[in-house]
Amino acid sequence: MKSFVILISGRGSNMRSLLEAELPGRCAAVISNRPDAAGLDFARARGVATAVIDHKTYPDRDAFDAALGAEIERHAPDLVLLAGFMRILGNAFVERFVGRMLNIHPSLLPAFPGLDTHAAALRTGVRIHGCTVHFVTPTLDAGPIVVQAAVPVQPGDDPARLAARVLEQEHLIYPAAALWLLDGRLRLEDGRVRLDGEAAVASALCVPDVAWPTPRS
Repeated sequence: MKSFVILISGRGSNMRSLLEAELPGRCAAVISNRPDAAGLDFARARGVATAVIDHKTYPDRDAFDAALGAEIERHAPDLVLLAGFMRILGNAFVERFVGRMLNIHPSLLPAFPGLDTHAAALRTGVRIHGCTVHFVTPTLDAGPIVVQAAVPVQPGDDPARLAARVLEQEHLIYPAAALWLLDGRLRLEDGRVRLDGEAAVASALCVPDVAWPTPRS
């Protein structure tokens, strides 16, 4: 059975969706850069090993990346899933896990990389917003896109209301992408995303009523 590690910084709602999806793989650990991350308690309650690599205790990014990488490698995962992990990772760290590290971002990349995506979407007046699962590369929020889900911007939306609807879609598309990678239907070849079979069809830009694949029993 393949295994995966999840990286979080806060409440871990995407981590929770991954664990509750009962993916065809074992969650070897949930790792946070913040000792007070609420998601750690949820992981422990499910019997998942947890670890904290507190970035504040390291003198620079390279030292933190080295400690985080060592902790990840200790669990020998096939897949690394960033789920609300709020640290920029250095090039050497990313290259260490290239092709097996995914991230979920709350916008339709390449639009609105970085933080405060919902406020930015409202400020610019877009009519469609959403979320993206992508492979992690050294350039922030610029890795090859795996799957996206679209959410219409509604009259009267504020950042919190829009974020809540986008989050519902994050909880659908991230487990689906992780499933494809664990099953061998998703891979990164020469910097391009390759998908096989039903995954290729489901990875098109999707709307909220999409029927997502579910893990096999």
